Amino acid sequence: MTDPESTVVLKLGGSVITEKDQPETLDEAALGRAVDALATDRPERLVLVHGGGSFGHHHASEHGVSTTVGTTDAAAVTAIHDAMTRLNRAVVERLQAAEIPAVPIRPLSVATRGADGTLTFPPEPIQQLLAEGFVPVVHGDVVVHADMGATILSGDTIAARLGAQLDTDRIGICSSVPGVLDDTGAVIDRITTLETVADVLGASDTTDVSGGMAGKVDTLLAAKVTASIFGLDTLAAFLAGERPGTTVRPLPLEGS
Repeated sequence: MTDPESTVVLKLGGSVITEKDQPETLDEAALGRAVDALATDRPERLVLVHGGGSFGHHHASEHGVSTTVGTTDAAAVTAIHDAMTRLNRAVVERLQAAEIPAVPIRPLSVATRGADGTLTFPPEPIQQLLAEGFVPVVHGDVVVHADMGATILSGDTIAARLGAQLDTDRIGICSSVPGVLDDTGAVIDRITTLETVADVLGASDTTDVSGGMAGKVDTLLAAKVTASIFGLDTLAAFLAGERPGTTVRPLPLEGS
């Protein structure tokens, strides 16, 4: 079971909560299922992160912005951020309607990247919100990036960073697939290095400016916190303390 004093970081994929091939369209049924699961068995200290789906990714693709390609066009930054704000507002409203004390966090206002890509994301506001009993709801966003204008900060990167910074029990990535799949379509039980699965991790089959499954795995391995990648059908199992889908955790160094 989950330690009630530890923080659980849960990311709801944009491909789960939106109709990713229809611009700015929620998947109301899937979002409802996720909210119901959280209302039934919510960790005491929970940080929720969500991806961009057909909101942020649509506008980022339209303006040619990604995690590695920036823009100095203020209108492009505003379009992407506003789309993510609309999605975040919808998620927060549905959580609050289920009596979950959700409050929004806007990365554009707090996160930065240096010229070398180093991410600064102060955890103190989220820590204080948790201490006061709130559920911070963070989203993928555009953030200022030195010498590049603004680039995309993905929900996966946010989840991994917060998982490393907070007193985190585990990270959950609720995806549109039941886990990381091998070349036969079976769920890979555990991943300890990216190299062991590189051959079977292809690009996302929908518009995604944040790295697809390979990006998820690489980011989670770097966090050095036990993470699970799973589908919506097993969200309740994750919330109950189980490890559904694929467990991602690097092997400890010898002697550690």
